Amino acid sequence: MTLLTFRFAPSPNGELHLGHAYSALLNQKLASATGGRLLLRIEDIDTTRCTPEFEASIFRDLEWLGLGWEQPVRRQSEHFSDYQAVLDRLISEELVYPAFMSRGEIRAFIADRERRGRDWPRDPDGVPLYPAVDKALTMKERQQRMAENVPFAWRLNVDAAVSRVGTGLSWLEFSDESLSATRTIETRPQDWGDVIVARREIPTSYHLAVVVDDALQGVSHVVRGQDLCSATGVQRLLQELLGLPQSGYFHHRLVLGPDGRKLSKSFADTGLAALREAGASPEDVRRLVGI
Repeated sequence: MTLLTFRFAPSPNGELHLGHAYSALLNQKLASATGGRLLLRIEDIDTTRCTPEFEASIFRDLEWLGLGWEQPVRRQSEHFSDYQAVLDRLISEELVYPAFMSRGEIRAFIADRERRGRDWPRDPDGVPLYPAVDKALTMKERQQRMAENVPFAWRLNVDAAVSRVGTGLSWLEFSDESLSATRTIETRPQDWGDVIVARREIPTSYHLAVVVDDALQGVSHVVRGQDLCSATGVQRLLQELLGLPQSGYFHHRLVLGPDGRKLSKSFADTGLAALREAGASPEDVRRLVGI
């Protein structure tokens, strides 16, 4: 019998807060209730913002909460070769392309189109889609720019990718904390446009790393915040392209701040370290988040 496998995967780019506590404790609760496994993964591909100090604070906070997980802990920064192999495959199959436009050039390009009366499309997060200018470059032009060390990112050619796997992508979504009810969600990865799947200096992105890691670690159930629900469409597309197994998903409620907004790592008053220093107990945190 295959054990259900859950994971909590924070990024060490700030202090954990109550929202992280809820997600971590919920994953622990579900793993315990199903006799499954709980993994801890450190998502530290952003080597400029992620620090050993923040990683150490993650371990302190989780141990204080009473969380336990299987060893070893997977650190994404130690597995760039895994992501490079997958990226090389996407490059060879011409499903990604080097995108050279800077943020300033993107803004100028879109502003010019909007001045001409065109409403520029935006992704589900409200960010303007990347212009398709680089798709028109010849292979010779691309290679020349790369040889000249022009900064670029690898972007998924979403139209080519959807053509490869076909339409009708969906995922299985659990709709309550007991994982007893499910529904099928149809997705349109095209709504995200040509997303970044890797940087020149880092051979991956969040989208690419997370599907590779979940497959390599045998994660059967991805339990994470509602704010990541719409991004699942891009990840399902990558899973299909790469022939990776599909997980089940539960996008749980968010823990909101006093102003009704999603918590951020910049909100020190909801940080776990600050709460601990103020005298809160792990039981207090569980009550605050409703576990």
